[in-house]
Amino acid sequence: MKAIEIKAKTDENGNLLISEKLHFSNKEVRDLILVEDEDIDEKSWLKALSKNPSFDFLSEPEEDIYTTKHGRPFHD
Repeated sequence: MKAIEIKAKTDENGNLLISEKLHFSNKEVRDLILVEDEDIDEKSWLKALSKNPSFDFLSEPEEDIYTTKHGRPFHD
């Protein structure tokens, strides 16, 4: 798998504008977008993570491997 970095901008509606010619056509692609210098508050971050389908597997019974007998209690 190759990584391609493309500089792009967004318009006033938040649409991504890419004006880069790629050396292939009619292919499915995955886009990795990293937004620079944008802080997100913890509440928004946790909300986004809780709705991310990438973590759905954590709700499966076979992932529930720990009990209160594991580890030590945490105290502030």
